[in-house]
Amino acid sequence: MIEPLLLVGLVVAAFVGYNIGGATTGPAFGPAVGADVIAKTTAAALMSLCFFVGAITIGRRVVTTLGADLVDPSVFTLTTSIAVLFFIGLALFVGNVFGVPASTSMTAVGAIAGLGVASGTLDWGVMSEIAIWWLVAPLIGFWVSGVVGRYFYPAINEWIAIDRSDAALVEVDRSGAVPRVAVADEATRRELVGAGVVVAIGCLMAFSSGTSNVANAIAPLVGSDLVEMNPGILLASAAVAVGAFTIARRTLDTLGNDITELPLTAAIVVATVSSGLVIFLSAIEIPASFVVIATMSIVGLGWGRATRTAGVRESVRSPEDTIGALAADEEGEALPAMGEEDPADVPSAADLFDPETTGRVILLQNLVPTIATAGAYLVFEFVPIFGF
Repeated sequence: MIEPLLLVGLVVAAFVGYNIGGATTGPAFGPAVGADVIAKTTAAALMSLCFFVGAITIGRRVVTTLGADLVDPSVFTLTTSIAVLFFIGLALFVGNVFGVPASTSMTAVGAIAGLGVASGTLDWGVMSEIAIWWLVAPLIGFWVSGVVGRYFYPAINEWIAIDRSDAALVEVDRSGAVPRVAVADEATRRELVGAGVVVAIGCLMAFSSGTSNVANAIAPLVGSDLVEMNPGILLASAAVAVGAFTIARRTLDTLGNDITELPLTAAIVVATVSSGLVIFLSAIEIPASFVVIATMSIVGLGWGRATRTAGVRESVRSPEDTIGALAADEEGEALPAMGEEDPADVPSAADLFDPETTGRVILLQNLVPTIATAGAYLVFEFVPIFGF
């Protein structure tokens, strides 16, 4: 018989996982669904499977960091665990209300750090290591994407094009007892390769979400020894799957967030760089923010693409062009070699970059975790029920 308060904790954890599934399925598989490569149901199934694989393999390391290393596990009582999960769920709600994908990883760390400061159990060494990587990883994402945009983007743009015809890529034969799937005769090799790349990138993003985000849903409960690691991962993964099959359909309709609104080539580059960094950080037990890394990757890719008409020194001194430069490129287009592009053909920030929207995104990406940290500290410090 599960006691009522523990049941509340499990429900809150499932709610966090549900929102993670709804928020991350669109960015991961939006391009594949938008290009009619896979159906929404297939996208949800792939999201559920890849998230679980990432969670059960690498994700448990991040759960340990948040649930046992960042603060003394003894402070994770059932009551404090529910309160921490509440702050994480609230952050997701605020981000959804304002249409900005808030960083659940930063918010989770912030809420747990607030608990640690209030209880005097925060490990400042672990917190410092996490904070340093939070600063370094987005810069790595910016410069890696910038190099790709400056030197390799045209070749990738031409190679990765998906020339979709009206014909289906696969045909399903349901005449027998077991349906058989085969490649359609009308499908071209270029279509199949492009479709495979887009689906593979979506799976990579879903896997990286599992490595990092599973901890946001279950770390407090696992840290308190109220829930064991494997059952907790199963609970979170199941909740993510429910979110992927339900509310994620809306994000798949609109292709999720800023990442999937980019041209397909840019979306694939950003997703690959960002997912790779998130998986690396998760492997070294650092909770990572895909949203923040991806934002800097977008800016870096656009900066590199827009500055191909200038020398490196001039580009660094005057980085006036931004992600708007990406909007002028069409998949499959053979872009001019570096130095041969007409500067007039590269859009400027004033033409294609919305400072107000970008400012709102960056503000909320940092404000939401700050609110969670400050709110958690004040609640745990001054509300008598917690006894710190």
